[in-house]
Amino acid sequence: MVSREAADRGRAWLIRALSVLVLLLAWEAAGRLAASPLAPPASTVLAVMARETASGVLPHHVGITLARVAASFLLAMGAGTALGLAMGWWRTVDLWLDSALLLLLNLPALVLIVLLYVWFGLTEAAAIAAVALNKLPTTAVTVREGVRALDAELLEMGRVFRYGRAATLRHIVLPQLLPYLFAATRSGLALIWKIVLVVELLGRSDGVGFQIQVYFQLFDVAHILAYALAFILIVQVIEWAALQPLERRAARWRAS
Repeated sequence: MVSREAADRGRAWLIRALSVLVLLLAWEAAGRLAASPLAPPASTVLAVMARETASGVLPHHVGITLARVAASFLLAMGAGTALGLAMGWWRTVDLWLDSALLLLLNLPALVLIVLLYVWFGLTEAAAIAAVALNKLPTTAVTVREGVRALDAELLEMGRVFRYGRAATLRHIVLPQLLPYLFAATRSGLALIWKIVLVVELLGRSDGVGFQIQVYFQLFDVAHILAYALAFILIVQVIEWAALQPLERRAARWRAS
């Protein structure tokens, strides 16, 4: 027999699929009613996407953008988590870094991107750093709040049972931090891929953002939507196929 959990998951996937189908049909109808190249129907955009994919151009640029997303994401999550842990554990570190994080949190992403391009040139390193620095503060703040919310009684119990640092981190600290880490991960992915497109549009000669900028100059809305939609679909697949199952497994491990 099919378990209740599996049935609920199947129903959720069915509802998602139907909602996407309804959206595509509405888009197709609106595009045909508009009858304008500035508002192409879904079928036109999907046809463009298929041609660009078959030619290899779309996979090339999407792959480059995904590589930038991955590099920026790993850099931001790694550095942000380390800073958040340090700021949560040690009050002095928090006092030293809090103002700098507040500055980065309130600095517009576009300003930071432009400054790094001006200071370091239109380089790959500047592009990745600009994206990572836009995400790092929110990761650090999220992890810091997670550390501050740790159950002091559980930490004391670990000391009573003479847990070492590794055991304390694995069995007490990490399970309590998981919700905060996953929140930082999901919000980070949502933020980073958008900023990457801006970085590419302003200062790179490849990637999805660059292609969007090229077709913007040509007023080719079908190609703009084709590249944007392809990238959105890939990010959504990563969310559904990787992040959500990983989060469920981590929740089961945390509960055990």
